[in-house]
Amino acid sequence: MGCRDVHAATVLAFLSGTASVAGLLAAVLLPNWRQMRLYTFNKNERNVTVYTGLWIKCARFDGSRDCVIYDPQWYTAVDQLDLRVLQFALPLSMLTAVSALFLCLIGMCNTAFVSSVPNVKLAKCLVNSAGCHLVAGLLFLLACAICLTPSIWVIFYNNYLNRKYEPVFSFDISVFIAIASAGGLFFTSILLFLWYCACKSLPSPFWQPLYSHAPSMHSYASQPYSARSRLSAIEIDIPVVTHAS
Repeated sequence: MGCRDVHAATVLAFLSGTASVAGLLAAVLLPNWRQMRLYTFNKNERNVTVYTGLWIKCARFDGSRDCVIYDPQWYTAVDQLDLRVLQFALPLSMLTAVSALFLCLIGMCNTAFVSSVPNVKLAKCLVNSAGCHLVAGLLFLLACAICLTPSIWVIFYNNYLNRKYEPVFSFDISVFIAIASAGGLFFTSILLFLWYCACKSLPSPFWQPLYSHAPSMHSYASQPYSARSRLSAIEIDIPVVTHAS
């Protein structure tokens, strides 16, 4: 594939990265990281489920969608270590992924709208499309690690809470959304790495633009020695001798 053209790999990577960031945003905002179900043996009362998010906490009776207790200041008094870590990890992962999307967009715009024959004097200062996608892939991979590690830790910490207190805790849908978003970030980084590997065969240095110098300069390159060696010694070395009359 030609890496000077915007093709399906980079477009699919950009769309996948955008969807993953949207999933992370939903996981951050939803109050569904952990459920604590409280049972009652009184037939005149209903069981209560406490939904715990990163920023708010909501308690509901079974069969009701209204919050009996709504705590919008929960983020300041989080007493669960895994949720406290997620308060910092997920926004950091989102910021890293948005930076990667910005770099990916710069690389796509550069390949689509910049002339394929740059000025010789400015060639080494141009935006390197392959380099942009490579750095974007690394940032997507970093965002995946920042998001995935604490999200999986929620599952193990939930088992720890059940052993320490009572088996009333369970992880909720936000855990699955965060893990799926991390998988989307990993898939995006793989696509960009594949794109970069396809471009690596071009005759350009690792961090230089796709044209490290103008293409016209290639036409004046000297022939390799193997081509010159096929000429006979007579054609190369014997001087021309003229005789006077």
